[in-house]
Amino acid sequence: MTKNISLLGSTGSIGTQSLDVCRMHGYGVKCLSANSRVDIIEEQIREFKPELVCMMNEKAAQDLKVRVKDTDVKIVCGMEGLIECAVYEGADTVLNSVVGMVGLQPTLEAIKAKKTIALANKETLVAGGHLVTELAKENGVDILPVDSEHSAIFQAMQGSPRKEAVKKIILTASGGPFFGRKKEELENVTAADALKHPNWDMGAKITIDSATMMNKGLEFIEAKWLFDMPNEDIEIVVHRESVVHSAVVYRDNSMIAQLGVPDMRIPIQYALTYPERLESPVAELSLADYGKLTFFEPDYDTFKCINVCKEAIALGGLHPAAANGANEESVKLFLDGKIKFNDIAYLNYEAMKNAPEKKDFTLQDVLDTDKAARNYVLETVK
Repeated sequence: MTKNISLLGSTGSIGTQSLDVCRMHGYGVKCLSANSRVDIIEEQIREFKPELVCMMNEKAAQDLKVRVKDTDVKIVCGMEGLIECAVYEGADTVLNSVVGMVGLQPTLEAIKAKKTIALANKETLVAGGHLVTELAKENGVDILPVDSEHSAIFQAMQGSPRKEAVKKIILTASGGPFFGRKKEELENVTAADALKHPNWDMGAKITIDSATMMNKGLEFIEAKWLFDMPNEDIEIVVHRESVVHSAVVYRDNSMIAQLGVPDMRIPIQYALTYPERLESPVAELSLADYGKLTFFEPDYDTFKCINVCKEAIALGGLHPAAANGANEESVKLFLDGKIKFNDIAYLNYEAMKNAPEKKDFTLQDVLDTDKAARNYVLETVK
């Protein structure tokens, strides 16, 4: 069970909820990192008293140094500083909740340093799944999922002594704010429309991914790497209430699911306390209050981003990295009002198909593919 953590991405939605869990159970917070939100991280420094803090933005790092010069905290910046947090000797667990490809390198370095990985950063496994899982095996490092869906699958798998007993896994999806609408109806939706998620409070990028259902495609790829399952044995089901977080079907056709109110602090806490279960800051689920739970097939024709990810992992190699890189860039463009909602899936697909065919790849190959996919999106939009 975790005693001291290094929290990467402490000012975002997952990061602040992770600190709720640390606060409740008295975990030591040895390192924090953020991009540029100096006000929030200054408050976190004064409450949790970390020994090392990284700001990705150099100007923000200089500002923070001035603000906290009365403390003993060391301030670093950039990718080099983020890696320093990831391998920090005083932490036994690295909780990676940064958003985007920036999370891959510190995860790899943390694994080399034999840290337990509590992983909320999708891109780590989407873009570098083969590199990450092989390195974790070599170093005997556990990767504990923080995503609610993958945590649910991980918890449901505790019900089986052998992985061979698992027939398939079921990833549930909220369906986002546009559930039930057809492609034509989404042509002119705005970023403000897409940011109105019905159940979860998340950052802008992840909320847009939920609206396009790209997030479910990315989670499909993650599930492939986390649980070593064939693609055809991973099923996506839309579940509007976000109460059943995912499920596992066993060979005898029994199904074990994990349920709870839609609150990320449950999977965050389980990753930090595994295999123990402690009192939680989350409300208890009342099935009677919900009354009924509903389930639907995804609309693959409208939400084509799921297909982009399924095809990417089927092709393998660097195709998932290209899909992810393109998506990060296309989501930015949509949020800035420069492309339409339906353009996201088109751009992601074209960039994914253009990825180089290379089954044995290095970290540099992943980074190069990510950059090329982003450039493809930008050039296409121009």
